[in-house]
Amino acid sequence: MHDDRALVEGRLRRALDQYLRPARYGPGRPLAVEAWTAPGEPVPVTTALAAVFEPAAVGDAWGEPWSTTWFRVRGEVPPDWAGQRVEAVVDLGFTDQWPGFQAEAMAYTADGVPIKGIHPKNRYVTVSAAGGEPVDLLVEAAANPAVLNNFRPTEYGDRLTAPAGPLYRLGRVELCVLRPDVFGLVLDIEVLAELMAELPEREPRRYEILRALERSLDALDLHDVPGTAAAARKLLADVLARPANASAHRLSAVGHAHIDSAWLWPLRETVRKAARTFASVTALALDYPELVFACSQAQQYAWVKANQPAIYERMKGAVRDGTFVPVGSMWVEADGNLPGGEAMARQLVHGKRFFAAEFTVDTCEIWLPDSFGYTAAFPQLAKLAGVRWFLTQKLSWNETNRMPHHTFWWEGIDGTRVFTHFPPVDTYNSELLGAELAHAAHNFAEKGAATGSLLPFGYGDGGGGPTREMLERARRLANLEGSPRVVVESPADFFTRAHHEYPDAPVWVGELYLENHRATFTTQTKTKAGNRRSEHLLREAELWSTVAALRTGFDYPYDELDRLWKDVLLHQFHDILPGSSIAWVHREAREAYQRIADDLTALIGRAVAALGGAEPVGSAPVAFNAAPQDRAEVVLADGRPQWTVAPGLGAGALAADLPDDVKPSTVDGRALDNGLLRVELDGDGLLASVRDLVADREVLAPGTRGGVAHLHPDHPTRWDAWNIDRHYLRQRVELTAVDDIDVLETGPLLAAIRVRRTFGGSTLTQTYRLAAGARRLDIDTEVDWRESEKVLKLAFPLDVHADRSTAEIQFGHVHRPTHANTSWDHARFELYAHRWVLVAEPGYGVALANDSTYGYDVDRTTRPEGGTTTTVRLTLLRAPHSPDPRTDVDTHRFTHALVPGADARSAADAGYALNLPLRVAPGPVLPMLVAVDHPAVRVEAVKLADDRRGDVIVRLYESVGGRASATLRAAFPVAEAREVDLLERDLAGDRAGVELRAGGAVGITLRPFQIATLRLRRGGA
Repeated sequence: MHDDRALVEGRLRRALDQYLRPARYGPGRPLAVEAWTAPGEPVPVTTALAAVFEPAAVGDAWGEPWSTTWFRVRGEVPPDWAGQRVEAVVDLGFTDQWPGFQAEAMAYTADGVPIKGIHPKNRYVTVSAAGGEPVDLLVEAAANPAVLNNFRPTEYGDRLTAPAGPLYRLGRVELCVLRPDVFGLVLDIEVLAELMAELPEREPRRYEILRALERSLDALDLHDVPGTAAAARKLLADVLARPANASAHRLSAVGHAHIDSAWLWPLRETVRKAARTFASVTALALDYPELVFACSQAQQYAWVKANQPAIYERMKGAVRDGTFVPVGSMWVEADGNLPGGEAMARQLVHGKRFFAAEFTVDTCEIWLPDSFGYTAAFPQLAKLAGVRWFLTQKLSWNETNRMPHHTFWWEGIDGTRVFTHFPPVDTYNSELLGAELAHAAHNFAEKGAATGSLLPFGYGDGGGGPTREMLERARRLANLEGSPRVVVESPADFFTRAHHEYPDAPVWVGELYLENHRATFTTQTKTKAGNRRSEHLLREAELWSTVAALRTGFDYPYDELDRLWKDVLLHQFHDILPGSSIAWVHREAREAYQRIADDLTALIGRAVAALGGAEPVGSAPVAFNAAPQDRAEVVLADGRPQWTVAPGLGAGALAADLPDDVKPSTVDGRALDNGLLRVELDGDGLLASVRDLVADREVLAPGTRGGVAHLHPDHPTRWDAWNIDRHYLRQRVELTAVDDIDVLETGPLLAAIRVRRTFGGSTLTQTYRLAAGARRLDIDTEVDWRESEKVLKLAFPLDVHADRSTAEIQFGHVHRPTHANTSWDHARFELYAHRWVLVAEPGYGVALANDSTYGYDVDRTTRPEGGTTTTVRLTLLRAPHSPDPRTDVDTHRFTHALVPGADARSAADAGYALNLPLRVAPGPVLPMLVAVDHPAVRVEAVKLADDRRGDVIVRLYESVGGRASATLRAAFPVAEAREVDLLERDLAGDRAGVELRAGGAVGITLRPFQIATLRLRRGGA
């Protein structure tokens, strides 16, 4: 009775591992196996049913990397097994690794109906047991390599480079009887032992459990486990029946299977992962009707609908029953930082519309447990999509600072708040283990104010979801003394209760910056460039298609735009756009972005041609301007610079000569001058001076040079593709040696000097362009990048005393300190911006705009002679080795613009201009399709309404952080103007800020950074 606790625990471990777990099944009967390996990519089950199978056996090697082998499994249930739980148990050659990161399979009936998934923690397929009936199963086995491998470099990350040879040996393929008492005893012991381990040393309950476990072991004959399991269970019944304390923390356990839409596997494999997981969940619910499975990502539902209609019908039934709960409101679990504003809105639009159309469900939450930080635009976007709640878990990965709250109101840049929860269990893949439950309860920051938290359970990342063992644990933990209460329920039930219980929760203002994974602002540069280009081509396609539809009757391409948007949204998944997937994923992403660009360019071409075709024969080329602001600038037409004045969202005529009031651009030696800026290069081809002639001020800090490329070693402690660690700052090489300096353009419209330098195995070519009339210096950079484990930055030391940097995010901007006064400031050593970043002192600022880069850092130093240098460094390229061993080894092109004398408005102008270059094509001179008379109000999207009734949708926002009263005028008669939400539904109640005035003008009042979506009904429509 007084055995030492450690001895009892050791006795328990041996009993479980050596005797109890192996005894959960009775002696097995081997099943006959045949195999057929599909050539190439996966095939539908109908193809496998028609294939010729060959004999196979346990122990056979199978599975070239990324291949699919189909196993036909046949046998017969012994007559004396009638009435018992008979299961086919399949081991594909599993290791003990987490499910989803190795071989996995789908089991089908003999005629091709999907049953459930098979993975290392879920190896069974239930067989009816009347006795004597045949067993005939088809198993689709995916030979996915274990790419994880501690994130060492591997060639297995692409089918094109993976080594040949089978990866697995077929293990157990047997028909077995599950022994319910042994199965139950294992769970009883595990739950109690785990609880005991978490109880305080002097807690009496701990020793009650210890003594009960000891008595149970004494009653168990380890050489006759099946015969003595029931008696052993009876001795545990009392301690399992004791109710939890009234004050016990309530854990709302939600079944979950976070499935990365691509990561260490390609997109095509996620299609199968989703099907396997959803089949398993719907099958599991038949045995455990209390299961509630929360599933996000409309894209994965759409894949299953298209590829596995039988599973999809089961899902629809489970949704009706409340077992399967669509959540998340987004097309995919996107990256939370990098998608553009309109793209983030469309994530919500396409996600919510899918769930409403398919399941009549209006999702109420944003569900992003694994994204790498979250933009401060999210609260407003959530509200405008009808979302009430926000969930994340990833902030538990912070390296420096602990988030002070788990339940809180999150306030965005416009003042909108969304009720937010951050599960204190610190995982979205809980197995309902005792340590996890105890951690959730102890870790919960809102003790005394709130009583519950959410706990997502189930195998995830690679899919798999909840298992029967987890649900058995939940049953035992529903009301168990010493443990938190576990209640299986939906996220909506949890959020409704939490919101009611804690309406005055604390407030967190601004972005949710993840103090980890900072390199995802840069890694896989071409993926990011493809996304940025696609977002802006989509804007153009919608705009010019709308103009053409209104002016010429052009057939607005609703379906084509829908398809292209969904493709772009898919690739914003949080392991694709951030650059943290295997080589295969990014190779396919580059190919996809090229297809998207080709399709959108063709679509834009059709719309522009329709506009040109409506004009008299021989219409001259014009400059189409998709940016919201008017532009007077130099544009290249057939390779020749010309001048244009193009209205925003309109088109302007071209001129070969400059107007009289615009000074020409000139080149004098290594100096560029246009009367507004004078730029001087030194003998190394670096910026020696950038003089703002309007302000009569030097932009570069004294004694410095601008445009200098910095090369750093880049060896993060872990998570190669994800992380850039602060220690990289301690070493750098400045790339100053020059090979060539050449004058490319001498004016009068455009002056340009090209500088080429080599380093390591790489070449860096920069072209400095100064156009007539421009208050910005454009820098075109081409890098033939052949480095390994390096990071390349472009530095601009500026003579500006800035205590903060201002960076564009979705529908606005945020300010971030340039100092490190606090640990929170210190942790923000790598940041991101969308199209521009600005550093300023009162009265003067300098911006850097970009066409495809995101990462940057800012350093502020005091000069010995006095004054402050604020250095902005743009992060161009990295070269990590895992999970893609050749990340970004390629040729890359970037355009940046240095904008002296900038504020948020002129920085935004430069950002729009770089990302929406003027498009020259034959057509009419067009006024602005919609014109807004307030310079801070930006039009972000113009399109036809999705309900195809012909109304025009205009999405705009206040862009500088102040209040704005503006008037919008359209180039078409407006009969009615209404404010709608992101899904183009009327907002509840009247909004006094929108008013239809005489002549069809629309008055609108916006608060700082407010987004407004207007629906304009045309007169006579």
